Amino acid sequence: MLRLENLRAGYGPVTVLQDVSLEVNAGEVVTIVGGNGAGKTTTLRAICGLIKPTGGRITVDGKDTARLSPPGIVDLGITMVPEGRQLFPFMTVRENLMLGAYKPAARARIEERMEEVLTLFPRVRERLTQLAGSLSGGEQQMVAIARGMMANPKLLMFDEPSLGLAPLIVKQVFGIVDRVVASGTTVLIVEQNIVHTLQIATRGYVLENGKVVMSDTGPALLKDPHVKRAYLGV
Repeated sequence: MLRLENLRAGYGPVTVLQDVSLEVNAGEVVTIVGGNGAGKTTTLRAICGLIKPTGGRITVDGKDTARLSPPGIVDLGITMVPEGRQLFPFMTVRENLMLGAYKPAARARIEERMEEVLTLFPRVRERLTQLAGSLSGGEQQMVAIARGMMANPKLLMFDEPSLGLAPLIVKQVFGIVDRVVASGTTVLIVEQNIVHTLQIATRGYVLENGKVVMSDTGPALLKDPHVKRAYLGV
């Protein structure tokens, strides 16, 4: 479904990603783990077209995305739930969800899709008429994920979904990710909470200083001595 080949990208003269290669196949949960500044968010931003690669190649179902705008990449079925949720606080939950149905195909069946998403997220259904900014952090994260699902994506990407949330809410958020996967959506997740992420991941990539230094199944990476030492303090 998604393939990165020797990807190089950054900001102005600063190169962040150096020859990053990875792939995500349909039905998988793939994670990118690493410390602050490793290039995890930059990778997602490059996939979305928010920054342009300076080298290498990104393909979605074999189609090169180099000339596509971010809306064009959304049309290919790629959607991101951004770090920090980035809801519109003075709009209602329903209005925020409707903004997620950006693609013409999603707009054409917006009420049907709304019902499908609200079935996945019953708590969000209870908050439809509230202003998004009045919700708790955990509820806002649910709305952000539900908004991403409104596009009916082939691949839903999560950027630090547990950031700033209490431990109990973190467990709920990862339960929501499980529901998204069960609905048939492929997931690529960037997350510093390595234990939770590798427990649910089909495969994982470890990114350090803009380079992939290892990849394996989620459980295998969780047991790897380097991962334990570098990220779990073991």
